[in-house]
Amino acid sequence: MDMSGGRERLVVIGGDAAGMSAASQARRLRGPDELEIVAFERGRFSSYSACGIPYWVGGDVAERDELIARSPEEHRSRDIDLRMGTEVTGIDVAGKRVRARDVASGAESWTPYDKLVIGTGARPIRPDMPGVDAPGVHGVQTLDDGQALLDTLARTHGRRAVVVGAGYIGVEMAEAMINRDYEVTVVNRGSEPMSTLDPDMGRMVHEAMEGLGITMVNDAEVTKVLTGEDGGVRAVATEDGEYPADVVILGIGVRPETSLARAAGLPVGERGGLLTDLAMRVRGHQDIWAGGDCVEVLNLVSGQEQYVPLGTHANKHGQVIGTNVGGGYATFPGVVGTAVSKVCDLEIARTGLREKDALRAGLRFETVTIESTSRAGYYPGASPMTVKMLAERRTGRLLGVQIVGREGAAKRVDIAAVALTANMTVEQMTALDLGYAPPFSPVWDPVLVAARKAAVKVSAR
Repeated sequence: MDMSGGRERLVVIGGDAAGMSAASQARRLRGPDELEIVAFERGRFSSYSACGIPYWVGGDVAERDELIARSPEEHRSRDIDLRMGTEVTGIDVAGKRVRARDVASGAESWTPYDKLVIGTGARPIRPDMPGVDAPGVHGVQTLDDGQALLDTLARTHGRRAVVVGAGYIGVEMAEAMINRDYEVTVVNRGSEPMSTLDPDMGRMVHEAMEGLGITMVNDAEVTKVLTGEDGGVRAVATEDGEYPADVVILGIGVRPETSLARAAGLPVGERGGLLTDLAMRVRGHQDIWAGGDCVEVLNLVSGQEQYVPLGTHANKHGQVIGTNVGGGYATFPGVVGTAVSKVCDLEIARTGLREKDALRAGLRFETVTIESTSRAGYYPGASPMTVKMLAERRTGRLLGVQIVGREGAAKRVDIAAVALTANMTVEQMTALDLGYAPPFSPVWDPVLVAARKAAVKVSAR
């Protein structure tokens, strides 16, 4: 606490998951008489689920506001001075102040801080090519982006959508447009969709997407967006062809939004994210913290820094930061790289390292791939499931798991995520006492079938 007897001021840059989780947790620990909290958000919404945008666009979530966990008014009712429509344009580290601009009026002012939290998130990768700014070309990073896309769909008569990119957002947006009865083409730079999987598992996603009527164009890069007489999008072009489009959705991925931090001289890593210690304090800066999609995190399996922009991490970062700012103690030790998604009824899951990740980390490993079912084979509704597992040579340490299947596939990856966090070997995993009954799994769960096979393969080396 300020030794002069006055209140300390916490300034938060960014009004979404990491920033407002930090502000809320700090407020729980320290009242308004001890800690003043000022937060800046350049957009119109606070504390919302960007991960839910594809499901709102696709119609699974009916209303935009269902994605908002806590409104600005709710934050303000808890003595958090959240200033919407206000963009921070500069950080003066030496002077311990930030410069903010009112988006509507353009007026700028400086706000001093005792403690600073940076939660500036990520920005969508928007390729520098002709036509990319044409009406009808949309990213889907924010609620405003989702609303703009829905507005375009409402006034567009054509039913052809091109999705650029086949990562999580690209695949989920392809599903959203299928749900809206659009003809969907996905143009993907990689050899298979879902580059977070190994190509052999990505191939299964490819086949399932084509089975849903999605046209997959792999090993192709969009070079320009073609426009019609009205200036709106009419097609996308690659080196090998053109694909008609009434709407284009960019799902190429995101980069950490760290331009403010870079300009202030704060440390960033190879992937552009801010670097922090275990308490989420920016390295070398006692009174500055950072969390969410603007930071790099430690991968506990590879031992290397990684950029993993996910809402789960952002909320945990915020809790850790808020606890430390509020006078407690908490750490964020790292991640194992767990992610799940789906395209219609196909579930996709991964945790730990892919083959190329393991090679980059200097690890030698064995891989196994098994086919199993979601339930006992004789029980109604059993569906096929493929599990791929990587284990380290000699030690047998689990390195990674990928799962593709129907109902019950995705959340099985949590078994592997816990095993990775606990540094278990595949041999140890075979003894896990997992829940069993015919409606839920075969007598040997698919993850354990893979672990048994991996244990045999590793011990044979």
